[in-house]
Amino acid sequence: MIFSSAPVTIREVAETELSQLLHLYTHLNPHDPALPLSEAAELWKPMVQDPNRCVYGASLDGELVATCELIVIANLTRGGRPYALIENVVTHSDYRRRGYATVVLKCALEAAWERDCYKVMLMTGSKNEATLRFYENAGFQRGDKTGFVARPGG
Repeated sequence: MIFSSAPVTIREVAETELSQLLHLYTHLNPHDPALPLSEAAELWKPMVQDPNRCVYGASLDGELVATCELIVIANLTRGGRPYALIENVVTHSDYRRRGYATVVLKCALEAAWERDCYKVMLMTGSKNEATLRFYENAGFQRGDKTGFVARPGG
């Protein structure tokens, strides 16, 4: 799936764009330890080859400026219709509030609907009202479900 409105192109992030993607992720979690490129490449290759997983990106003049990941999960309920998760939504801090992440999310949602997903879930740790409104404006409903997170050791 490709969307282009010069000079922005929305498309699947290519296997060769890993270093750009890793740089963009530093704008998501700036305090995360850097993942060595060789280690990241070992993780990335099967990710881009998985037909149930896709990283969508907004590219501006060849630079990756926003992205999100869509994961489609097979399901034995809802008549066998799959569901999907969206993770790692991020826009480079120099390009925020320009609509790039909104278009990337809409592309991911469209792909999920084309795969006949009955729902798409997204969680955010943000309590910032503007961030929560952003997700609502992108098509997500606040308060529809209650999210819980378990972490190792806790």
